[in-house]
Amino acid sequence: YLGVFFNVMVMAAVTLAAIKIGGVLFGLSPVATVAVAGTVTVAFSAAGGFRSVVLTDLVLFGVAMVGSVVAAWVSVTRPEVGGLRALMSHSAVADRLGLVPDLGDPEAFVPLFVVPLAVQWWAAWYPGSEPGGGGYVAQRMLAARDEGHAIGATMLFNAAHYALRPWPWILVALASLVVYPDLEALRRAFPQVEASVMGHDLAYPAMLTFLPAGWLGLVVGSLAAAYMSTISSHLNWGASYVTHDFYRRFLRPDAGERELVRVGRVATVLLMVAAALLALRLENALQAFRLLLQIGAGTGLLFVLRWFWWRISAWSEIAAMVVSFGVALFFSSVDSGLAPWQELLTGVGLTTAGWLAVTWLTRPTDRSKLASFVALVRPGGPGWRKLEAAGIQPASDRGPWPVKAGLICMALGSAAIYGALFATGSWLYGNLIAALWWSALAVISVTALIPSWRRLNTATDSNAADTPTGRDDLDRRNDA
Repeated sequence: YLGVFFNVMVMAAVTLAAIKIGGVLFGLSPVATVAVAGTVTVAFSAAGGFRSVVLTDLVLFGVAMVGSVVAAWVSVTRPEVGGLRALMSHSAVADRLGLVPDLGDPEAFVPLFVVPLAVQWWAAWYPGSEPGGGGYVAQRMLAARDEGHAIGATMLFNAAHYALRPWPWILVALASLVVYPDLEALRRAFPQVEASVMGHDLAYPAMLTFLPAGWLGLVVGSLAAAYMSTISSHLNWGASYVTHDFYRRFLRPDAGERELVRVGRVATVLLMVAAALLALRLENALQAFRLLLQIGAGTGLLFVLRWFWWRISAWSEIAAMVVSFGVALFFSSVDSGLAPWQELLTGVGLTTAGWLAVTWLTRPTDRSKLASFVALVRPGGPGWRKLEAAGIQPASDRGPWPVKAGLICMALGSAAIYGALFATGSWLYGNLIAALWWSALAVISVTALIPSWRRLNTATDSNAADTPTGRDDLDRRNDA
């Protein structure tokens, strides 16, 4: 469900962006863009596998960041825009600079601020922002040298992805409000673009047409790098699920490595074909994003609580996925009269009620499997005390994972990312006081996070080296 169905939807949304860029910059049809982009990325992913994806991602990310910064610089210095200060004071932009929506406008404040902060982050599963952990993030973490490297790399990813990466895009978007104030301006400028993909999200590639020839090549290369990096990660992740969790588990348990490699390459091609076909049916990025959020609405809480409550089983997860998909299908088929955020909250409520009911109506997971899970994962908190009372405890004397210390680190890490995100924006907007406050929050949070993280690692591993069982357990996790 996640590795194939959900994965295809995400790749289709990313491929839709490639279609719009290809149409504006090169005059390519959607089919031609999909054929070129998909073929190159599939060849890249299938030939090298996960190792090539990991080794090239850092280079691709660097190229993509350089290109996006160049695009932002050229866009902001356009004669129509007049530089950063003139952009921020322009009538088409000034009202859109608030980092927090207007409290007096509930139609903006509730869906853009209240719902994401109060509900969406824990309730809706979305690839890349998965409550409770996700497949390709876990895939990267498991490939790290040890647990400390895995957590540190994930923290670095969050800082680069959320605090640094968006701002060049945002500056280009703000400049586009001056150059292309409405959809009609885009239609006049690019009459060759098909009506089915004409939308406000066309403004970004439209701004790239102002780049000089040499810089345009760099930026196009950066966009290609970003596309290949994203799609290759998703293809490798999905193909690994199909190969190891479906084919080898249910169809060919005795399959050899060469056979599994062939199956993985076939799965890679089929996933890309499915994503390409779906991309040709989509019209805009917001449509795809809302559909993904609605399908994942309500599953996020389950994916979080499965680490903190022993009663959650595979039936709970299946129920959550079925109910959330059914609700999303209903809302996409009829006019409910509800705003998108109201549909999201409805999906969260119905899905949560559904999986809770199934959890209590079905039998718990087999005790032997629970014991194996507890021995390897060492979950902690009150949700596991019933098993502790029954004698099911972690292997060795390491004890359960310290939930309180982990939550403190999570809060400090989130505060650091938010502080860096808003500090960067405030510096760009020229809001000195806010920039200093947000920067201080980021620095203080990181300063507090480092010793807290060290104490958490000490609590996690200090006893492991004292016993042979603990050493074996650490070796198994590091080998994974």
